Amino acid sequence: MRVSILAIGKNRQHVFKDLYEFYAARIQWEIQLVEVEVRKTLDWKKQRLNETKKLLSSAPKGSHIVILDESGKLLTSREFSNWINNQVDSGAKDLSFLIGGPHGLDLSAISSPSLTISLGRVTWPHLMIRGMIAEQLYRAQQILKNHPYHKD
Repeated sequence: MRVSILAIGKNRQHVFKDLYEFYAARIQWEIQLVEVEVRKTLDWKKQRLNETKKLLSSAPKGSHIVILDESGKLLTSREFSNWINNQVDSGAKDLSFLIGGPHGLDLSAISSPSLTISLGRVTWPHLMIRGMIAEQLYRAQQILKNHPYHKD
């Protein structure tokens, strides 16, 4: 299975970049980070729509789209790993996790995401989310292997 993390903006801050790389290096699935930059506009709604469309067009064809949004489902790590396991069991080849910019994603532009999840009801810096989702992917991998990394 291939996992793509599609994110708005280049991560030039080492602390966030290091967090992502720390966990991504431990993930056994093929993983790629695609950082997309979109020309800024004065209208933030148009900006958000342009960014969402650019992320969608960067996802591998036929990929299962996972939206990261504060309004999404709150899943436990075990529920998240079970969802991934179900995708693998049903033959999914690609999972794409979409991370919007400072204004989030335009959810109306995404016709049928496979899953919309939240990493909590608080607002996180969008650059930090790359590392956080990488950690959850690593944790899911370890749960599926019955490794003691995850403690219930």
